Amino acid sequence: MARWTAYPYAGSNNFDASIITKQWKKLHAGDLEPLPTNPQVLQAWIHFHNGDFHKAATLGHELGYEGLSVYCKATCTYTTYLEKHEERRLELFLQVAKLAEQWAMEQPENFNAHYWWAFALGRYSQGLSVAKALAQGLDNKVKSQLENVIRQQPRHADAHLALGNFHAETIDKVGSLIGAMAYGVNKDIGLKLFTRAMQLNNESPRCMVEYARALLMLEGDKMMDEATTLYQLAARTRPSDAMERLEVEMAKAELDD
Repeated sequence: MARWTAYPYAGSNNFDASIITKQWKKLHAGDLEPLPTNPQVLQAWIHFHNGDFHKAATLGHELGYEGLSVYCKATCTYTTYLEKHEERRLELFLQVAKLAEQWAMEQPENFNAHYWWAFALGRYSQGLSVAKALAQGLDNKVKSQLENVIRQQPRHADAHLALGNFHAETIDKVGSLIGAMAYGVNKDIGLKLFTRAMQLNNESPRCMVEYARALLMLEGDKMMDEATTLYQLAARTRPSDAMERLEVEMAKAELDD
């Protein structure tokens, strides 16, 4: 792997096997990832929650299918919040999408294989032009995979959040009419997905930040007060791990703009 930017708050989290096991349900309220029985996989997750995303991704990748969930989450978290170069961002998201697609084909019952396939492909497609994404059929793949995850796991908050984002981002890019005709997106459905994500994982600063962004994309300035309230709630949240710390800092940055 190429050199990754270091997590800027190193040392602020000190998870070990005992702590992470006790807090697992809360830490994975969004993705419903099962507690691993393999101690090496657990170690990869310890790296992730402490903010050493490169170690988490590297170890997860080495462990094969058992470690792919932590590999995907570590890589996507790093790419979303810390990777500054757009070309490298697209490369990393596409890398995750291709690997997760193979994983989903091998283990079709693994809902997080489908989730990470859709999430990474969705982030990759956001970096392309509308014409390129449409020509490759990427958006329809993202939508169908996320709907599949929700059918398998109706309480998967992160899948609701990602699908809500898909509706909001698509409408923001192409408008409601073309979005409905070409991609099957709908503003009301998107907002309901965000509401459900918040119900399922109401302490998540990520849910708050992404819901705020979606409100502004779908409703414009008339929802500025509601979006600001969500950013304020996120900024005041006590982060439970390294990823949440990055989300809290993002909320603070939005309020400072």
